[in-house]
Amino acid sequence: MGFYDLSKSERTQLADTIYKEISEAVSNSQLNGIRHYFSDEDTYIRKTAYLSIGKLYKITEKTQTEILEILDILLKSDNPKVRQTTINAAGEIGMQNFEVVRHFFDVGLFDNHHSVRNAVIGSLKKMGARNPVPTLKWAKGYLEHQEKEIRREICHGIELRGRTHPQDVLPLLKKLQHDETSRVRNTLIHVLGQIAYKKGCLETVVGTLKSWDNIELVKLALDEIVDVHHRYKNFAFLSQQQAITYINQNFN
Repeated sequence: MGFYDLSKSERTQLADTIYKEISEAVSNSQLNGIRHYFSDEDTYIRKTAYLSIGKLYKITEKTQTEILEILDILLKSDNPKVRQTTINAAGEIGMQNFEVVRHFFDVGLFDNHHSVRNAVIGSLKKMGARNPVPTLKWAKGYLEHQEKEIRREICHGIELRGRTHPQDVLPLLKKLQHDETSRVRNTLIHVLGQIAYKKGCLETVVGTLKSWDNIELVKLALDEIVDVHHRYKNFAFLSQQQAITYINQNFN
């Protein structure tokens, strides 16, 4: 039975049990007690496990070293689910202290399994939103990496910070405007659309795009921004027509 096959009260009880057992496993350096949950087939069991690690790290200072040592071992697991959950756990810690988990993402970016690399993207999103300065500094170092998939993953990963603070990520995104790889270029256009529909963001994105010199890409990005204001019309600050009007009035 999966996590969400349970009633709300049963889910709460299970989450409490997972937290308690992981806490005991950390205290006793029992990797199997953590590996058991990190390898579970149910995504939400694994999520509860990595959230438990993040909570333990935050509230139990005396076990922080032990937690990091355990995660270092689990990152070497042959099971991609364990490595994926380890990266997600590192992301929870990175929202508080990025430097102590930086090496997890240096490794995870190059993992041979897509789920682990996707965990890097997801972690980058939440760390960028909550702990942006060191996270974005780290991301910047990979934006011109020779491997196209690394550039694409970093581009995607900084999106969430851009939704509330587009000015923080636009200088990084600008480095990709002449990228010749279609997957990177398409992700860049997607991200520009995603960071332009919240209150005050359209103005910042459009104002910045005026300084970019890849006119073809900018046109595609503006089309995506207009389309996003329709696709996300229930969440966008402006209507699609208001977005069109603003772009026409402020962009030549």
